[in-house]
Amino acid sequence: MLKITVNGNPLDSSAKTLAELCLELDYGKAKIATALNGDFIAKEQRVETVLQEQDSIEIVAPRQGG
Repeated sequence: MLKITVNGNPLDSSAKTLAELCLELDYGKAKIATALNGDFIAKEQRVETVLQEQDSIEIVAPRQGG
């Protein structure tokens, strides 16, 4: 299990990649934006983006409204 931070909250995860983490967190096919340690990660790069101990991940979903 990796000890990481997701949206400011500590999390233990068995995910090896950012794509696996998104699935683990039930984002599935949701339209989201991701960042790893402050760097934007495009959707196409998530599958090859390997997670490391103590990584900080931000996951943002767009909201409707104005």
